[in-house]
Amino acid sequence: MASELDDFIAFAERLASANAENAMKYFQSAFTVEHKADKSPVTEADREGEEIMRGMIRAAYPEHGIIGEEFPPERADAAFTWTLDPIDGTVAFVAGAPMFGTLISLLQDGEPILGVIDNPPLRQRWIGAAGRPTTLDGRPVRVRDCSGLEAATLSCSSPHYFKDAYREAFYRLAERVRMPSYGHFNYGYGLLASGFIDIVTDGTMMPYDYLPLIPILRGAGGVLADWQGNERLKGPQSQVVAASSHELLEETIGFLAEVLEEQDADREPSGR
Repeated sequence: MASELDDFIAFAERLASANAENAMKYFQSAFTVEHKADKSPVTEADREGEEIMRGMIRAAYPEHGIIGEEFPPERADAAFTWTLDPIDGTVAFVAGAPMFGTLISLLQDGEPILGVIDNPPLRQRWIGAAGRPTTLDGRPVRVRDCSGLEAATLSCSSPHYFKDAYREAFYRLAERVRMPSYGHFNYGYGLLASGFIDIVTDGTMMPYDYLPLIPILRGAGGVLADWQGNERLKGPQSQVVAASSHELLEETIGFLAEVLEEQDADREPSGR
């Protein structure tokens, strides 16, 4: 399995490099922006990048499945399945900001065994693989110690991805930590794995958004879960949270649960 995993890692790097070359042709240039039914933006770079990576997978591993953001799944129940998000953070990409990236994962029987975060404009690439330390550009990285929420640096792509009471809970969390920071998208999870950020939380994520993060965070000593603390994530997720340790994760989700309970109590009609 070790040699096979080495082959998968090398192939995933080729996927990321091919997509990066395509994305940088468009970055900070004139291109067409469309909006999907959910109002999220999509560009030629998103679609072309996914087509390039899908073609490479079909050629190298015709028996493997593919799940991507822009096109229907192929053999999604295969023993090995790739997930592809060619440009995660399209909002940043469209705005000409370098906080977009490529997310790639490989699942074995539904479990992520390999994850890639690739940032084309900054030329930084995190790789996480089962049983191995996470690397940034080939160098091992590790989360840092954090004593608790009051000492934590928090990252979030945007509070607008949270809905209703969850947005208010996020704002309360941002007030509790030492320093909130915004607009990192996938890059924030790489920064957490590298020991620069302690907590990342986001709303409205799909499997191709969060599955690549799991091996990267695990290999660096971190953890990813939903706001209830479930680490075995499947399907669309309304809220996820990553932390540098299980202890910090538990403190974070405990605080969020308290805030949500307070809001529920405030909405209950008073008795007579």
